[in-house]
Amino acid sequence: MSHGATERDVGFLADLDLDGEVSRGESDRGTHAGGYATAPDEEVPPDAVVFPESTADVSTVLAAADERGVPVTPYAAGTSLESHVTPIDGGISLDLTRMDSVLEVRPDDLTVDVEPGVIGTDLNERVARHGLTFPPLPSSGAISTIGGMIATDASGMGTVKYGEVGDWVRKLEVVMADGTVVETGTRAAKTSSGYNLTALLVGSEGTLGVVTRATLGLAGIPQQIRGGRAVFPTLDDATAAVRDAVTSGVDVAKIELMDADSAALVNNYSGTELPERPMAFVEFHADHGVEEEIAFCEAVFAAHDVESFEVGEGDEMDELWTARKDITYAADEWLPGASMGHPGDVTVPISNYPAMIRDVKEVADEYDLFIPAFGHAGDGNLHYFAVYDHEDPDAVDRAERAYAELVDRALELDGTVTGEHGIGVGKQQYLRREHGAAVDVMRSIKDALDPNGTLNPGKVLPEE
Repeated sequence: MSHGATERDVGFLADLDLDGEVSRGESDRGTHAGGYATAPDEEVPPDAVVFPESTADVSTVLAAADERGVPVTPYAAGTSLESHVTPIDGGISLDLTRMDSVLEVRPDDLTVDVEPGVIGTDLNERVARHGLTFPPLPSSGAISTIGGMIATDASGMGTVKYGEVGDWVRKLEVVMADGTVVETGTRAAKTSSGYNLTALLVGSEGTLGVVTRATLGLAGIPQQIRGGRAVFPTLDDATAAVRDAVTSGVDVAKIELMDADSAALVNNYSGTELPERPMAFVEFHADHGVEEEIAFCEAVFAAHDVESFEVGEGDEMDELWTARKDITYAADEWLPGASMGHPGDVTVPISNYPAMIRDVKEVADEYDLFIPAFGHAGDGNLHYFAVYDHEDPDAVDRAERAYAELVDRALELDGTVTGEHGIGVGKQQYLRREHGAAVDVMRSIKDALDPNGTLNPGKVLPEE
């Protein structure tokens, strides 16, 4: 990544008629120099930050910037893990957090219109008044925005039952690079009319257009919610049990895996006394018959020597799930002077999930690193990270080589280099290896929709 950018002339912003605000202050520029996981030496302050308050503002800014060759990097909560929001070519950081209204809830249609700056859990609180929910929220739903989720086609623990965020996007209002405002899709549950531009824009990471409004599908809040934890003697037992539960058709809303290293991490962090063995975390959503589904799952787990299987509801369920939710917080407390490295985010076919887990442990041994593994096992999504001293050059080198090797192994298992975090800057080097000549098609689309390279330059597509 570039560690600096050519200063851009953004004086024209002062002459634009905007509802929102333009800032060239050092503080605002500093807070928009990178995202959650951007290293300090890779941050690049923009030349200005614009806080639009309407679609018209976004259109006005983009039209003026595109005409003058000034890059624009969309920004929202800044929680991305692949430096999507770093303005590596300088220019304008377009902060959409003030466009944060839930515009209209339509319970009869099971749809809602939102602006891109709406926080995920705020949306669910609003639609809960109607007995509804937006099911595919990622684990970061309490701190990330709907616009960011659409930009990365985010997903989370509930993907095994509910799919990705993109599966629930019906319609988009999008401002293109030259300021043109277009609408894609419809409020209808399905359409086969024309090119599917909605699907193209979902996951495009702000490189093709800026979403200013979205129509999302909703679902009823399940009447029965139960969840719990299963403990297995070995990692092979746990991964095989998860695979068989999914392929046998157990109706789980969430099914997560945590290895023994992750359990040790959590015990150290929270003072708990969990068995330091592999665990599966499950959650069931139903309107009736949930106990039968739990029994089905337990029978599948029993075939893999499950040691214990506890299920509860309400506070009891939350307590059983605490360990899974605490993993990332626990990483920086593991060893003095050590902290979490870049998080892995590969996904493989569910049949290859056990092999991918074994690969993580093999690579950890090979490079003499502590690498806990966990993830959304039900859809084959695996997360992992090395915990090491970032001031030790040898440890840094070993961690980087281990990370690259695990991405290679995921591709060898017919997987993808990112299940939900996106490409951004961090994974550009792998895009050609995964997609081959299709990368040239992607580049053609980018050139057609953004011929001047205005939108989020330096992201997704590798420099070749």
